[in-house]
Amino acid sequence: MRAEIRAGKARLEQKVAVCAGGAGLSPEDRVELLTILATDPDAAIAERAQNVLLTLPVETFRAAVARADADLHLYAYCSHNLAEKPGIADALAKNAACPTPHIARAAAHLTPDGIQALLDNLERFTSDANLVHEVAKCKNANAEQRILLADAEKDAPLVLDFDEDALSMAEPDPQKRETLMQRVSRMNVVERLTLALKGGRTERMLLIHDPNKLIQRSVLQSPRLTDSEVESFAGMTNLPGETLRSISFSRTFMKSYAIVKNLVNNPKTPLDVSLHLFQRLNATDLLKLCGNKNIPETLRTTAVKLHRKRKLGMG
Repeated sequence: MRAEIRAGKARLEQKVAVCAGGAGLSPEDRVELLTILATDPDAAIAERAQNVLLTLPVETFRAAVARADADLHLYAYCSHNLAEKPGIADALAKNAACPTPHIARAAAHLTPDGIQALLDNLERFTSDANLVHEVAKCKNANAEQRILLADAEKDAPLVLDFDEDALSMAEPDPQKRETLMQRVSRMNVVERLTLALKGGRTERMLLIHDPNKLIQRSVLQSPRLTDSEVESFAGMTNLPGETLRSISFSRTFMKSYAIVKNLVNNPKTPLDVSLHLFQRLNATDLLKLCGNKNIPETLRTTAVKLHRKRKLGMG
């Protein structure tokens, strides 16, 4: 019955059964089908479905919206009529299949949980410039999210503090490098987000230095990003600490010993991250860390203690 109603092939008695609650459907299936029937060409069916929808609990809508194969009518109904209800906006944001216009319409009611779901999948922003602006206006964002979203609203001239050596290795042709930098300087935030996610190694090597933190996050979310690139990023002392922290949050990146080593030896890495990771260093790299005058004194002192402890243990 679900398939027939979604395909517009249901018989009148089936539609009546859904409205009456006698079709043997799960609550989630029924609420979804009612949102379809609420726009039925038969005015009597549409009115009846609309009236039934008004009586159903918000929990059922939340559960139905969370399904990967939810019908477009359900997203539309929830964003138009239930966005202010607890959890509805977040459920729309968390469902990767939900079209972004529906999320944008409900954006004012997102909680930090829903906003984070979007920040963890920045490709949603690349498909709809309006979504960035609507989420940026949301007053429920936490402090970190507000900073990120405020960056998305900025239209200041792009000034990149990039690593010339790294960029030269990624793109040896100086003419091509110059052309790329000129092209990027003319892009708006959404265009740079898209380039960071879908561009090549040279583009990522340039955009990891974008002053907009959302762009940096996009580079780290790129499906084309390689471990060798992240290893290079982890050792860059002209990247902000929060970008280095983001690298440390990735379980995939943290499987690489070289990335861990570079983060620990990078003086820009936040101390709490370095203190968590340095214990993974082997004896040779730990000894080198003990003599690294660029890292914070607290980290070096702790590294010396661990080195001594390991030597005593071996003895």
